[in-house]
Amino acid sequence: MAPGPDHRRIGVLGGTFDPPHVGHLVTAVNVRHLLDLDVVLMVVANEPWQKVGSRVITPASHRLDLVSAAVRDVEGVEASDIEVRRGGPSYSVDTMTQLRAEHPRAELFLILGADAAAELHTWRRPAELAASCRLVVVDRPGAVTRLPEGFDGLRVEVPRLEVSSTDLRARAVDGRPLRFLVPDQVISLVRDLDLYRDPR
Repeated sequence: MAPGPDHRRIGVLGGTFDPPHVGHLVTAVNVRHLLDLDVVLMVVANEPWQKVGSRVITPASHRLDLVSAAVRDVEGVEASDIEVRRGGPSYSVDTMTQLRAEHPRAELFLILGADAAAELHTWRRPAELAASCRLVVVDRPGAVTRLPEGFDGLRVEVPRLEVSSTDLRARAVDGRPLRFLVPDQVISLVRDLDLYRDPR
């Protein structure tokens, strides 16, 4: 997305996306609709600081390719390489600061799942992050997430699909089907890139 002095409403949905799945797309599409956003950027983390050292993470370039494939035919949702281009650990506050510089007149919305929102106070420069954008907390239907003290955000409900990237990686290793959990074009690319094979 080219920088420019626009008045657009831009949603930012960050993640490791290892791999991206239908739950991510359902969130992006529904939040865009509910908040009348011009675009939702699915921002691929270069080095997800919360996960480094916990497991082997697929190279960022491959994860970016997977997200690009996932959103190829999804109106109003785009893959963003902003964190991959910046390199190093990925912190949302740096991403929002960069987006603000590139789009000074845009309205920025940071889309967070309930679990992430509850841990917001542990993130890098959380007060600065909260001041840089509007927080959007995606709740399960009927649930209300409590934000840490000092933070406020919009709450939206979207259909909740019980799909996790952790489970999808395990399914791929075991040879179980990914169809209807992951877009077909992502499944094809996973095969082409020979990802999520049994590490033994």
